[in-house]
Amino acid sequence: MTLPTSAAPLTQAWRQALLLLVALIGWTGFWYWETIVAMVGIWERSETYAHAFVVPPITLWLIWRQRAQILAEQPRTSLLLAIPIAFTTFLWLLGELTAVNALTQFALIATLVLAIMALLGINVSKRIAFPLAFLFFSVPIGDFMLPKLMEWTAAFTILALRGSGIPVYQEGLQFVIPSGNWSVIEACSGIRYIIASVTVGTLFAYLNYVSLRRRLLFIAVAIIVPVIANWLRAYMIVMLGHLSGNKLAAGVDHLIYGWVFFGIVITIMFMIGARWSEDPIEANLPFAPTTTTATKTTGVWLAALAVALLAAAGPLGFIAINKADQASEPSLAKLTTPAEWQQSNLLSSWKPVYVNPSAELHTAYRHDDKLVGLYIAYYRNQDYQHKLVTSTNTLASSTDHTWSVISQSRTEINQAGLPANLRTAQLNGKDTTPETRLLVWQWYWINGKLTTSDIEAKLYMAISRLRGQGDDSATIILYTPLEQVGNPQDSLKAFAAVNAENIVKMLQQTRDKR
Repeated sequence: MTLPTSAAPLTQAWRQALLLLVALIGWTGFWYWETIVAMVGIWERSETYAHAFVVPPITLWLIWRQRAQILAEQPRTSLLLAIPIAFTTFLWLLGELTAVNALTQFALIATLVLAIMALLGINVSKRIAFPLAFLFFSVPIGDFMLPKLMEWTAAFTILALRGSGIPVYQEGLQFVIPSGNWSVIEACSGIRYIIASVTVGTLFAYLNYVSLRRRLLFIAVAIIVPVIANWLRAYMIVMLGHLSGNKLAAGVDHLIYGWVFFGIVITIMFMIGARWSEDPIEANLPFAPTTTTATKTTGVWLAALAVALLAAAGPLGFIAINKADQASEPSLAKLTTPAEWQQSNLLSSWKPVYVNPSAELHTAYRHDDKLVGLYIAYYRNQDYQHKLVTSTNTLASSTDHTWSVISQSRTEINQAGLPANLRTAQLNGKDTTPETRLLVWQWYWINGKLTTSDIEAKLYMAISRLRGQGDDSATIILYTPLEQVGNPQDSLKAFAAVNAENIVKMLQQTRDKR
């Protein structure tokens, strides 16, 4: 393939456009600096997203290699893109109000891409569509796939072990074979392999294929292959450990083996993909400068000003809302319970993992043979280090060697003070004496709204903050021993029947004291 070696000389329109483009990028960086810092911070501390450091340089290289074609077009502003820019800045505002990193960072890249397109125009944007789209690989999105990927990996590994004649006892993501205990943790999910494969695979497809069909097919392969490869990797690691008496594939070893295996698989995938490569003939075609009339200087500057103002609207809106929304730290109001439910000692050593709550309640109640634990984590003035809905807030950490979640589901309970669809889980305290199993109910209270959905919780919180009503919210968790006399679910139902509305009243009283 021969790339163009020269480009048309810079016209006055291009010199002006490039000057405004640099200024616009600097302006956007100023207003979204904290979002940029947060995004780079994730790149630094997470191996899953370390690839993002090379995304901006690759984008610039992809644009540079097409410079002759790009400069053959005349930049013309497109104010029609002001509407999607307004939308993306509003998305950023929603993400910032609810402390959702993925949303703010996605919105930032989308705003930047749209601003560039608005300044350069549709014709130029078509030439650099893929490089601009490639920038989205810098956004660290993918953690939401972790639970499902871990479930799939565990299911395949256990199926393959049983197919190999090895007896397996499974509890959730943990399983036992004759040679020892194993568990599927986040590092075993394969998410880093998938993201790396899709990023490199997409770039490979763009550089090596011309037809859209071949490009999409290879990207699909780049998604499927690492998923299956990770399943095989997990199975082989367990087999290595089993056959070696747990001398191999333990600790750091299994990560090394994983990357070696993944590297081999991906190399083979690219070698096969290269057999069907096409010469990207578009890059070799000469392009004559267009004769389209350039946008008037005044119009260009006005368009740039409009884009700049729209880009700053989100951060300015957040500053105003956040300044008016701050309140003192809460103190939980007293929970009133019926006399038959007497306060008792905690049921076990288990405590949900909720980071930096503004206020917290953890107690237990007893009525005859019924024993129920209650945990409430209350949040106010939330930010990225201090928020209710986040992956770090969980029933049991994946690194916890005592407590583990063995099952999760949903159940419908038609009771006042409860959402219609509750989250339920079973926990196992394997190192407790005696061994304890817990049945757990969980839901959210978001400034008066009840839900069990993370998305709904964030949405309710955003609406509340936009209305100037604050971000007061809480998680409510009820739990009871599975080993107690009678049906454990009946114990939770009995407690909720007389106390759920009291819990809501207590939270509302706490909120009203803002």
